[in-house]
Amino acid sequence: MAFRAPSRAACTLILGTVVLVATTIFAQQNAKPRSNDEVTTRQVCAMISKYHISHGKIDDAVSRKLLKRFIKVLDPQKLYFSQPDIDFFEGFRDQLDDYVKIGNVDFAYTTYDRYLTNLKEQIAVAQKLIDSDHDFSIDESMEVDADEFGWAADKKALDERWRKRIKWDLLNTKLQEESNAKDGKPDAAEIMKTARERLHKRYNHLLRTLTDIEDIEKLELYLSSLTHCFDPHSSYMSPDAYKEFRIAMSLSLDGIGAALRSEDGYTKVAQIIEGGAADADGRLKVGDTIIGVGSTKDAEIEDIVEMKLSKVVKRIRGKRGTTVKLQVKKGDTNEIVQYDLIRQKIDLSQSSAVRGEIIKTSDRLDDTAGKIGVVNIPSFYRDFEAAKRGDRNFKSTARDLRKVLSEFEQQGGVDGIVIDLRMNGGGALSEAIEVSGLFVDRGPVVQVKSLDGDVKSYDDEDDGIQYSGPLVVICNRLSASASEIFAGVIKDYKRGIIIGDTTTHGKGTVQNVMPVGQLFQFLNNQDRGQLKLTINQFYRVNGDSTQNRGVLSDIVLPSLIDHMDLGESFLDNALAFDRIEAAPFESLNLVSQQTVANLKAASQKRIKRDAEFKELQSEIERYIARKNRKEVSLNESVLRKERDQEKKENKEKEDDDKKNEPDANGKGPVFPDNFYNNEVLRITTEYVQQLSAAKTAQN
Repeated sequence: MAFRAPSRAACTLILGTVVLVATTIFAQQNAKPRSNDEVTTRQVCAMISKYHISHGKIDDAVSRKLLKRFIKVLDPQKLYFSQPDIDFFEGFRDQLDDYVKIGNVDFAYTTYDRYLTNLKEQIAVAQKLIDSDHDFSIDESMEVDADEFGWAADKKALDERWRKRIKWDLLNTKLQEESNAKDGKPDAAEIMKTARERLHKRYNHLLRTLTDIEDIEKLELYLSSLTHCFDPHSSYMSPDAYKEFRIAMSLSLDGIGAALRSEDGYTKVAQIIEGGAADADGRLKVGDTIIGVGSTKDAEIEDIVEMKLSKVVKRIRGKRGTTVKLQVKKGDTNEIVQYDLIRQKIDLSQSSAVRGEIIKTSDRLDDTAGKIGVVNIPSFYRDFEAAKRGDRNFKSTARDLRKVLSEFEQQGGVDGIVIDLRMNGGGALSEAIEVSGLFVDRGPVVQVKSLDGDVKSYDDEDDGIQYSGPLVVICNRLSASASEIFAGVIKDYKRGIIIGDTTTHGKGTVQNVMPVGQLFQFLNNQDRGQLKLTINQFYRVNGDSTQNRGVLSDIVLPSLIDHMDLGESFLDNALAFDRIEAAPFESLNLVSQQTVANLKAASQKRIKRDAEFKELQSEIERYIARKNRKEVSLNESVLRKERDQEKKENKEKEDDDKKNEPDANGKGPVFPDNFYNNEVLRITTEYVQQLSAAKTAQN
């Protein structure tokens, strides 16, 4: 019997009738009972309504989001479903909320079955196209932004979409094989043969991976799609996935030292962990895409496109001292390269520790004479277990920062201090409060809104401050959470100047991981997985949320990262920016609008005439052009020219990076000598001079 969507009229009936309709329809397609799924799903729905900070209802609006999200999770590039499929799914756009609330998730299994049927058909088409002849000399292009084009009208249009995709794959693989060839004139026929073999393996593996998926994984995809309707950081983890999550959180640092995220079927590098294999090697960058992995030195590289992130992590991690091979598409150039990395253990207590140095400005800047203390804070860390045991030497950001500031004093003091929070993803709230207290004397630091809507102010309660002089804080779009709390304090109290990207990451929420079923204690004898839910939201002392909008910089410097789609505002269903009542606090008035305007104007003049900033601006413009293009050329000569230009640019960047390579102990300089950092130093020295002049005038 055909699986037909219930009419809208059926869904206007009372809930009991809707339940009957839903159960009958899905039972026709899925005879196998899924009582465990039913209980788990009902509990997940109950926990979302009770514990998520929005207390959002699972209603028709959520139903539409769930439908859209689940389809996008399965087919982000619009390569398997066609418009007739979408029309069929749309028949359930207002009913999925009714189904999940009673525990019925058969729509997920039915949809996945159709997805697999289409996938098998299109992979078969792909395999034939791989062996077909393609004319790479004609002017032809392929659309690449799936958000901009619609679903294929029918099977014929879908096959045409695949013809272009395979042509693109072949051309890129062919050019990569030519680049990897050791001799100067590789045999064209052999190159194409190798390229075809690689693509056959890729799509055979893709078919095996997506066919070999268990029901619990399908449920996980569906329930996570549901939680993502409320915010991008909430998710459901099956029992096995939760175990993998815990292992990945620890062993990812025992592998290459890179935090990964999944984005539209691709594995993206979200963060490079200082002190890890990737950091020491220096080639893998934030924004790069890992498309293939060889888990051992002698293993063939396995294509991981559209592979589940936990499985990707499992292939990358391994015994320390062993080799993992990564096939990477560089985020800035799209060049495909291979990196061989040696897995190693990372001592987080050392790699994430606060580091500081005093820079004599005369060593880097013309016509200046002063000392600027620079402090790098990679995270807001705290060893809670050691602190609980009463260990007097437990690791803490605030403790380590105190030591660095004391060392600055012991070395004769400094004229100003720069706090570098770039790439700092956050950490312990208590540390953000204590660190703020080193620069601000008593008063509110952050406000936190809880599930019940109550707002609590967390204050610095220690008398006195450790440093009262000129202060500059550097942030970028990867400065998040606790970093944003600290930056917000410095800005709101007018304690110092924020320099960097246009804004910070914009993550102003807190998540809690809780076992599914905790609302029903008598059912807790069965592991139903874990639910990660957003339960609190941060607000600055001025009442602004750090959520979504982040903390805006006073002075913006050109940056490639600033133009990447990084940050809360780029995530689907991110909670909105909002305001609450400001907490009572007293401004320190160390920053004025006129001061910022003067510093900004002087900086912009220098940047406009600086050759390296001009080159950076050109690089940014090239990146934006690549990012915004809606289609790519399938002409070999055009693509070859683009790749040659990208290689040239990449070579120039690698040469520049060598200037600041790590020392014999594996650590690079705290504040590398480069044009960007030197502009920060220039702004800092001018800020010091303006404050000094203002103080003299007052006296």
